[in-house]
Amino acid sequence: MNIEYKKASLHNISAMQELVLPEVESGIILERSSDEIATNIRSYTLAYCEGSLIGFCALHVHTASLAEIRSLIVKEGFRGKKIGENLINMCSKEAQDLGLQKLLSLTYKRSFFEKLGFIEIEKESIPEHKIWADCIKCKHFPVCNEVSLIKNL
Repeated sequence: MNIEYKKASLHNISAMQELVLPEVESGIILERSSDEIATNIRSYTLAYCEGSLIGFCALHVHTASLAEIRSLIVKEGFRGKKIGENLINMCSKEAQDLGLQKLLSLTYKRSFFEKLGFIEIEKESIPEHKIWADCIKCKHFPVCNEVSLIKNL
């Protein structure tokens, strides 16, 4: 299996929304409108297998020192093949290249992120604008059982 990784472009938006739809419907991943994805298109890294989109994630910069890994998705049938890990490692490298110091993740997959060097933090330490910009859109807000993790770069 040959996996190709590349940065997203605007023509990828509909395929990205289609891939993530089951996770959005279940409340695992926040829905992103076409306009929101377009505005942040440069933050997304995509994974392809034989020309088909099989995964992606975004590196969303919050401050001059902190970014967030968000919208991580790998298509069923391709999970467990290190594609998610590779996407995060690519985003981590990009974060380092930008001069960021920390990566944040809000996730239901604690052990996956801990294997990649993330450690749990209190949700109260998350930047306030993150809560009001994203969390308030979630159907689980304000009762959320996601775990907050951070990684020093």
